[in-house]
Amino acid sequence: MKRPFGFSSFARSISAASSKKVKHSTKNSKMEGKRPPSNNGNGHRNLSLRDKPKRSDSSDEDEFEEVQADFAFFDPKPSDFHGVKILLQTFLDNKEWDLSGFVDLILEQTTVGTVVKIEDDEDEIIYSVVSALNLDRYKDFECIKEIKKFLFDVCREEDVLSSLRTILEEQAKEVGLLVSRRVVNLPPQLLPPLYDSLFDEISWATEDEPTDELRNTFRFKHYLVISKIYVYKHSNRKSGSRVSGKEAVIYINPEDEILHKLSSWSFNFPMRSQQVTDKELKDYCFMGLVMAVEAGKIATFRKQLRSMIIS
Repeated sequence: MKRPFGFSSFARSISAASSKKVKHSTKNSKMEGKRPPSNNGNGHRNLSLRDKPKRSDSSDEDEFEEVQADFAFFDPKPSDFHGVKILLQTFLDNKEWDLSGFVDLILEQTTVGTVVKIEDDEDEIIYSVVSALNLDRYKDFECIKEIKKFLFDVCREEDVLSSLRTILEEQAKEVGLLVSRRVVNLPPQLLPPLYDSLFDEISWATEDEPTDELRNTFRFKHYLVISKIYVYKHSNRKSGSRVSGKEAVIYINPEDEILHKLSSWSFNFPMRSQQVTDKELKDYCFMGLVMAVEAGKIATFRKQLRSMIIS
């Protein structure tokens, strides 16, 4: 079998572990391949994926266990505030900023955006959030100003700084800040439909929003992504994908590897909000990753993501 797009062995092990002992289904009108009749999320589509029961290591007897979770996609709503805020706690590393205001923007933009919960869960725990915010539309909000300042402060690559300035200022009307955060063990099989839902909604919004002004705010030509990776301490920019038998980069989120390869430019910066404690990662640095991806590359991204996860 062909190796899926350079997906590192460590990252593959994370994805494999996250999908064990879970049967899950996604339910959302956003996934029906047509515009939802409304934003109430009542329509649904089931995507059932069942794993084989796993033998328990805690007993010598033939004991098996199976955990069932039916994940569902929902439009964001005000009551999701605390759950979404937890997922975004380190969005700008350990910086103190208007995170609450940022969460409010995501929750108020119900036209484009999705939260993932377990179906019929009374606690309504948020397992993932995805959205895309137009940098110019929200430019006067303090949280967006702080995001821009943070990016300028952490960018130390002179050849990238001018491109960053262009996308944050001159091209801001055409730039969507792609927000995607989730719990570490969310089943990776949810990723293709989750991103399909997001980009389908963006496409629908360019036609269905009530005014030209609003429709234009979703006609993105570029996406800006802020994510996290592990970088091998002894690697350099000219190295290949492996250094001394080690992966040069370990992508925490598998989709980031695809976006990185499709990006027009990118840069890394040191993360201070989390220390590397895993022995397998002792030779790696925890880094932030900022990428700019042309909107025209998204169709390729969606295709390659499906191929990666299915493989």
